[in-house]
Amino acid sequence: MTSYLEFEKPLAELERRIAELRTAADQDDVAVDIDAEVERLEKKAQGQLASIYKSLTPWQKTQVARHPSRPHFGDYIEHAFTDFVPLGGDRAFADDQAILGGFATLDTPEGGIKVMVIGHEKGNDTQSRIRHNFGMGKPEGYRKAIRLMEMAGKFGLPVVTLVDTSGAFPGVEAEERGQAEAIARATEACLNLPVPMVAAIVGEGGSGGAVALASAERVLMMENAVYSVISPEGCASILWRTADRAPDAAEAMRVTAQDLKQLGVIDSIVPEPLGGAHRDPVAAAKSLGMAIAKELGGLSGKSADNLRDARARRFLQIGSLA
Repeated sequence: MTSYLEFEKPLAELERRIAELRTAADQDDVAVDIDAEVERLEKKAQGQLASIYKSLTPWQKTQVARHPSRPHFGDYIEHAFTDFVPLGGDRAFADDQAILGGFATLDTPEGGIKVMVIGHEKGNDTQSRIRHNFGMGKPEGYRKAIRLMEMAGKFGLPVVTLVDTSGAFPGVEAEERGQAEAIARATEACLNLPVPMVAAIVGEGGSGGAVALASAERVLMMENAVYSVISPEGCASILWRTADRAPDAAEAMRVTAQDLKQLGVIDSIVPEPLGGAHRDPVAAAKSLGMAIAKELGGLSGKSADNLRDARARRFLQIGSLA
């Protein structure tokens, strides 16, 4: 069953009508040919969908990035990678299920690319979302990511990260185990990698919890993803003492891929299927896989020093007026 966002309600009515007509057409006692009417409504729905998604506001893009059916780490692994071998644990405390990773082969038309892939997993139903802590990593998750990045460096494997988190877990137990230190170490591990690294913001990129896996020399964003230092609701609560002004905050913060590309925070935007990645997760995953493969191809053959210098320059230039 399709879950519609508030701004998609006019489309929802059209698609409900199409579904009713198809059901009626399947009944034996229906004598009227309704194929023409279904085709007309489908064209109208496609046009309306294109019109809606052509002019999304930053707040609406935030809602799309959080859509409950949006593909997550497991979906991208299934449709863009093969031979995934999960690796667990930080070898110190536990195996955090909010941050997953392992060896994999990135599918490309020219042949697979062996990589270390790491990312946030939010889950796709109530039970799995609780198990994965809604994609909010704990210290052991970031320390696991560090371990996998160091392993990739030893084996000479490129690192691919899929970022999708509202932020690192803010609970007391996480703070007691050194959340800030773990995030800082993970960011440092990214910057010090001797192998190519490509990060992709596939849904939400929230605060340090996202940066810890996104400090790469090439950063991609899905077309309807968002990336910010704080959620629009959090920003609105600080500035205006009410989360009701989250749409205003999203506009002011410039959280969209289009804004961040213009600002030089990200390098390229990965197109999504019409209506968002949740409408066709397979196509979205294939599109992202091709974009990552292209970036890795451009980074291959570069020395460890050149890669580290590229990362350093990239982040030092953000916000520069020179």
